[in-house]
Amino acid sequence: MTGPGDRGVVWLGSPAFPDAARSALQNTQLRTNLRRATGTIRDKRLAVASELDDWEALREAAEAVKKRTSRHLGHYLEQLEASVTAAGGTVHWAADAAEANRIVTELVRATGEREVVKVKSMATQEIGLNEHLAEAGITAYETDLAELIVQLGDDRPSHILVPAIHLSRTEIRDLFAAEMGKWGRPAPDHLGDDPRELAEAARHHLREKFLNAKVAVSGANFAVSDTGTVVVVESEGNGRMCLTLPETLITVMGIEKVVPTWTDLEVFLQLLPRSSTGERMNPYTSTWTGVTAGDGPREFHLVLLDNGRTDTLADTVGRQALACIRCSACLNVCPVFERTGGHAYGSVYPGPIGAVLTPQLVGIEQAASLPFASTLCGACYDACPVKINIPEVLAHLRARAVEAKPKRAEALAMKAAATVLGSPRLFGAAQKAGSLGGRALARRGRIGRLPGPLRGWSDTRDTPPPAAESFRTWWRKNKEGGR
Repeated sequence: MTGPGDRGVVWLGSPAFPDAARSALQNTQLRTNLRRATGTIRDKRLAVASELDDWEALREAAEAVKKRTSRHLGHYLEQLEASVTAAGGTVHWAADAAEANRIVTELVRATGEREVVKVKSMATQEIGLNEHLAEAGITAYETDLAELIVQLGDDRPSHILVPAIHLSRTEIRDLFAAEMGKWGRPAPDHLGDDPRELAEAARHHLREKFLNAKVAVSGANFAVSDTGTVVVVESEGNGRMCLTLPETLITVMGIEKVVPTWTDLEVFLQLLPRSSTGERMNPYTSTWTGVTAGDGPREFHLVLLDNGRTDTLADTVGRQALACIRCSACLNVCPVFERTGGHAYGSVYPGPIGAVLTPQLVGIEQAASLPFASTLCGACYDACPVKINIPEVLAHLRARAVEAKPKRAEALAMKAAATVLGSPRLFGAAQKAGSLGGRALARRGRIGRLPGPLRGWSDTRDTPPPAAESFRTWWRKNKEGGR
């Protein structure tokens, strides 16, 4: 892990996607795990989505809410700040990862604690919060089961919804047995790889963390601007424990997560569980508004994170990516992700949404290969609950990636072409030379390998040889000569 990039996003970046994908494709166990997991989730999503007659209407409503909110984002964020403050919370604004990490670290230090429990959060992964806290002598304990697995293995998440999707049950069992005792309560002796046993071992391991923690850090799925209510949805109950038991709660939220009203929230609470886990509703949906005496945390801090989002908002095509609600539906239908896994994308945001979001957050120059990590089949667009036109954004970013490349060789080639095409005499000579050279290189009616820098083209495709006689020559013989 290289740490925050130029704009403060955790960006691994090396190797580029083609090289990382080539390596991942050699891992047959990874491909088996991915095919089984994504196929299961995909089928469940299709089943529960088809139960609603107004599914497409819900998608259109969500798209409209996101578009309206992004057009007036400043207004809704200021309204959110006022609402949270009125409810007894404190709002902090962070321009980038460095500022967000500094704010959270100072808040934890002010409590005198050296440990925090965490709810699964893409935003805190994005800014590298765990690593920054560790440098400050503060230990962050992940409490989501999959995130716990990743943390114990000193690994990286490979899926938005299922971070440990790349590991088998046996690999997880071995990891628990070897590493769990280093972080707290050890795994029981003779632990098997049955999911019930693994979940029970994690439950006992985490219980003491929940009961002793004084500070919790969370992300947010949504925040309602007119009431100041923050929302976290999860499936295990670990989030509920973190959000209610500690004395201090710190939430790091990307500025795009705000929605105007509870009526708007209702739309997303129908779409998110069906699109992410294939469930009709989330097992745990936690909402809180500021602080309440005698109930829940005594202090609540909301850190609003920009970190490249404002720059992304300025791109009228690319801004669609900010509508993402992190459901991972696009990952589960993507043929590229199913074969390479999330690590190949080199970012905390893998899959199709990562291919359009990461280059905008870190800068297209740093992640130029990601927009090309797609077949443009359109399955991601069909699956997206908020109708992000990911193929359109991919094509848009591909153009930007090409424009960002140094153009010295290309410019020289275009200048030479302009000179030749602008002169009938030179053009005729080039045609004759091309015809002679092409026929000399041709084998069985095709040119198998072009010379020099043109080799990159012919390495992956056959090139038909030029015609023996050019159109200009044919015209001169048959038309001009026949007058």
